[in-house]
Amino acid sequence: MKISSFVVKDPPQNHYNHAHQVPLVAASSFVFDTIEQGINIFDGVEKGHIYGRFGNPTVDAAADKIAALENHGLDGEAFGLFCASGMAAISTVLAGLCQSGDIILTQGDLYGGSSALIDSLTARGVRRITADLRDTEKLEDILSENPSLNTVYVETPSNPTLRCTDLVLLANLTHHYGARLVVDNTFATPIGQQPLKHGADVVVHSTTKYLNGHGTGVAGAIVTRDKKLMEEVFVPIHRLHGGTGNAWDAWLVLNGLKTLALRMERHSSNAERVAEFLMLHPRVAAVNYPGLPGHPDCSTIGKQMILHGGMLSFELVGGLPCAKSFMNRLTFCTLTPTLGDVDTLVLHPSTMSHRSLDPETRLANGITDGLIRLSIGIEHVEDIISDLKQALN
Repeated sequence: MKISSFVVKDPPQNHYNHAHQVPLVAASSFVFDTIEQGINIFDGVEKGHIYGRFGNPTVDAAADKIAALENHGLDGEAFGLFCASGMAAISTVLAGLCQSGDIILTQGDLYGGSSALIDSLTARGVRRITADLRDTEKLEDILSENPSLNTVYVETPSNPTLRCTDLVLLANLTHHYGARLVVDNTFATPIGQQPLKHGADVVVHSTTKYLNGHGTGVAGAIVTRDKKLMEEVFVPIHRLHGGTGNAWDAWLVLNGLKTLALRMERHSSNAERVAEFLMLHPRVAAVNYPGLPGHPDCSTIGKQMILHGGMLSFELVGGLPCAKSFMNRLTFCTLTPTLGDVDTLVLHPSTMSHRSLDPETRLANGITDGLIRLSIGIEHVEDIISDLKQALN
């Protein structure tokens, strides 16, 4: 008997009622009932899925949910793309917005990977200008003197110094001079801050962090309210460059989003307690946390942040030797190069996340060898403080 006689096609997938959880669709391609249906889906006349690199029901569900969170309470729609990583999201946005001859304005206290990516655009003829985006007078001078400046890219709170930029003011100036505002909202999450509400054109996320929340996957997201920009600029680049996220990571993010609000409340309350403890410790020279009354950007924070988040950084007296000693003595907190997990995570920016920056740039932006970044988890706060206390002592 021929082996081929045992081969049968899968039965039709009749869905009588849907699953409680969004299903994990592990498929690289999708079936057309007729050639006419296939043509219509390719042409965009009919909704449907084509190929895994173009999207997937699980992937699209994650993108739509993140977009809905960023757009919560606002009139009109927002549109999302689920990406292979946070860097894939940023790369897609900048590739779409910045062409040869364009200028991108950003800050100095920026995640090292984002900074290196922006610098790499010089090979494509894109120029970078770096400035303190909180300095309104300087900002307006730069925008007015550079008509080719078409993109402003900001992190607020910034990584790792937790500086906060006034998004309404920045958006108004950016739009007045015909540029677009891109905001990395990874630190705050849409639970803590909604950049679209304050005038941002595009929001990017490393969903690896808080949106997933459990350190189980790598992915990213893009959100905008500009349908034309999404469909005609970002989507083609996203597909052609292969930046699509996979169904497994999308499914993990969808599950993480179910507890995002609860987790962010606990991250924030724990971080506030830890920041207050560190402020009083004699071995700590300074603490950077948006929830502290003495934060230099407290007026901005009060206007745009709902929660202060779980990220903080602090400056140790004694520089690098003391920083190393402190980190090596930790037993409860975890030394690892990421953030946004349910566990408390510790990172040394100058030797890890920001090592690609030259030392002068790091120092000019407050990233010293004695600076430690903490991603405060949701554990019992006294356990976190106890470990920090014994390591500091």
